[in-house]
Amino acid sequence: MPFEAVSFTDVSTAGLESSPIAEALAGLRANEARYFSNKYKHTFAVAPAAEVQEALNWVEEILDSEREIVPTSPALEVSINDVDGIYWVHVFYESGLAVNVIWTRADDGKRAVGFKLSEGMDVPPELSAFKFARQKSKLAGEIRGSFFKIKGDHPLP
Repeated sequence: MPFEAVSFTDVSTAGLESSPIAEALAGLRANEARYFSNKYKHTFAVAPAAEVQEALNWVEEILDSEREIVPTSPALEVSINDVDGIYWVHVFYESGLAVNVIWTRADDGKRAVGFKLSEGMDVPPELSAFKFARQKSKLAGEIRGSFFKIKGDHPLP
């Protein structure tokens, strides 16, 4: 799969050009790359969503089966990371929404879905029930985030 590393020093909108808020979404993606670099010394890389359909389907199946959430915006890119016993999948949507699933491999580990909204986007209707906390980022401006814990079992792709 042609994954490309995301730079957090040279923020690029490559792969996100169809988003009406591509620059803010690129900043959000770069913010994730910086987090993985600083915390895990891991390179955060993305591939076009169509090329990693199995991982995208896994994330969207979790959203639907756990909370009946169906994203209304097309998925642009997916990042798959396996670090420190945690399987992470990030999906970046055209609307500016970023969804990540954290799946700790240990049976008693944490499993959750996180949502981050790029600066300048409205809360999508499918996420209107969630409360969003605000966080400032030099790369992404103001990020609004929320999450829920995964209760069911969803075999890894």
